[in-house]
Amino acid sequence: MIYELRIYTIKPGIMAKYLDIVGNVGMKIRGNDYGKLVGTWSSEIGQLNEYYHLWEYSDLNERTRLRGELAKVPAWSAEYLAATRGMVLAQRNTLMTADPNVGVRSVEGKGHIYEMRTYKSLAGGGLQTWAKSFVGSLEQRETHSKLVSLWYAEVGSLNAATHLWVYDSLAHRTEVRDAMGKDAKLRDLRAGGAENLISQESVILNPTSFSPLG
Repeated sequence: MIYELRIYTIKPGIMAKYLDIVGNVGMKIRGNDYGKLVGTWSSEIGQLNEYYHLWEYSDLNERTRLRGELAKVPAWSAEYLAATRGMVLAQRNTLMTADPNVGVRSVEGKGHIYEMRTYKSLAGGGLQTWAKSFVGSLEQRETHSKLVSLWYAEVGSLNAATHLWVYDSLAHRTEVRDAMGKDAKLRDLRAGGAENLISQESVILNPTSFSPLG
C-alpha cells in the first residue's frame, strides 16, 4: 500500500468554512471511489491553519489513475474546486509506506486528539537504525498510549519517518509524556535510537467530523 499525506495551509479565520465545504461537498462527490480516506484533521498546536488528509492507494499506478479520474468528474471542478478556490494558500504532500511490523491500526470511538511526529535522519542507514529501536520498544511504549501507524517517506521529504499517536485529550497526552519520562524500561529499549536523528517535529491534530479516525 501507498499512503499519501496531503497538508494544506488555509487562510486564517476560515478553517471551519473550509472543512464544511470539504465534508459536505468534496467528500460526497469523491467518497472512497478515488482513494481510501484514512483520516482528516486540522492543526491545533504547532503550525496553525493546516488541514491534513491521509489517503491509501494500492500502489503508485492506482494513485495516478484515480486522481486522473477524479479530475474528470464534472462536479469536482464545478462544485468543490469552485467553492474552495482562493481558500488554500499552500499545499505539500508526501508519499509513504507503512512499517510492515506496525501496519495501520483502527481507533475506536470519537473525540480523540492525535499527535503526528515526523523525525528525520542523515542518509546512510540512520533512519533504519532508529526505526529498529522504535519498533523494538513499541510494546512497552504502548503501555502508555496507542500508535496508529509508523510510515516511511518514499517521495517528498526523504530519510523521514512519520508516526501518529492517539490520545483521549491534551491532558491525557501530558500524563503519558510524564509517565514515559519515568519509564526506565522504555528508556533502555530506546537507547541509541535518537542519536541517528537530525530533527523532530510535532503537531497536535483535531479530527474532523468526517474523519474515519475520530
